[in-house]
Amino acid sequence: MEIGIDSFASAMYGSKELSSMDAMEQLLDRIAFADEAGLDVFGIGEHHKKEFLDSATAVILAAAAARTKRIRLTSAVTVLSAADPVRVYQSFATLDLISKGRAELVVGRGSSIEAYPLFGFSLNDYDALFKEKLELLLKIRDHEFVTWSGKFRAAMSGLPVYPRAIQEKLPVWLGVGGTPESFVRAGALGLPLMVAVIGGETHRFRPLIDLYREAGSNAGYSPEQLKVGLHSPGYVSETNEQAVAEYYPGYAELWTRLGRERGWPPVTRNQFDALIAPRGVLVVGGPEQVAEKLIRHSQALGGVDRFTFQMDNAGLTHAQLMNSIELIGRKVIPSVNQLKG
Repeated sequence: MEIGIDSFASAMYGSKELSSMDAMEQLLDRIAFADEAGLDVFGIGEHHKKEFLDSATAVILAAAAARTKRIRLTSAVTVLSAADPVRVYQSFATLDLISKGRAELVVGRGSSIEAYPLFGFSLNDYDALFKEKLELLLKIRDHEFVTWSGKFRAAMSGLPVYPRAIQEKLPVWLGVGGTPESFVRAGALGLPLMVAVIGGETHRFRPLIDLYREAGSNAGYSPEQLKVGLHSPGYVSETNEQAVAEYYPGYAELWTRLGRERGWPPVTRNQFDALIAPRGVLVVGGPEQVAEKLIRHSQALGGVDRFTFQMDNAGLTHAQLMNSIELIGRKVIPSVNQLKG
């Protein structure tokens, strides 16, 4: 199992707002440290809000590429529906050149919708936009000269797209939430699947992942081609008690604030305790408990090839996040490998 981190480039830590410059510097320090600590992948999301600095994902990843040697660098996710697939491919092919073949993409429709009005697209076309643009992105990835036509973008007639990525097939994962059609789409296209599970119990996604694998098998793809990734909130500290004490206040504040915006009730400690329980989605605890939970999640879903923690928007300090990265590399990854072996 590959293990890494996804970040939204939050400018909020420890109930204190940093300057954008300082927050970005700390983020790049964490990515460089994750590389040194032996983590497999680091992803940067895409938002267009004041509290996040990840609107230009490929730029951040390119800066990280110059400071790292081995860690894979990916979007998490690129809101493809509101983007031009030509420019998306060019940006990540350039990242692939800078990183010497370590670039990846996770593409999706986006759970945050601010990109649609910002770039002049209608939410009425939410799924149609994504379907068409994914088709074009994959055609560009697979062919130097592209002939294509659609509804939302000017047609292309034998046009070349440069630069080309180093990797023969630039990895494109499909980021999904809980829509069955999205799981089937990923399987039918033979794309690796990145499942964002942020609430409830992880095992409830097994029927959807089974749909993905069935659709992929029906389309002629081997089980080895149908990779499954899992993205969930999480945090590692020295002990279970310390991890909960450090993580819960910021988590509760964040989700209570989001609840006021979206109509959810405030977070309670009982709800949180259910989420950190053995079957709950939150991967929070000491290294041993976290490693055991990752194995448990993998078994519940029929095998997980990649897990990414989302942990930098729960009010944690830069020092706490750096310590968590060290523990993931030094203790969690070896424990997961030992348990799987």
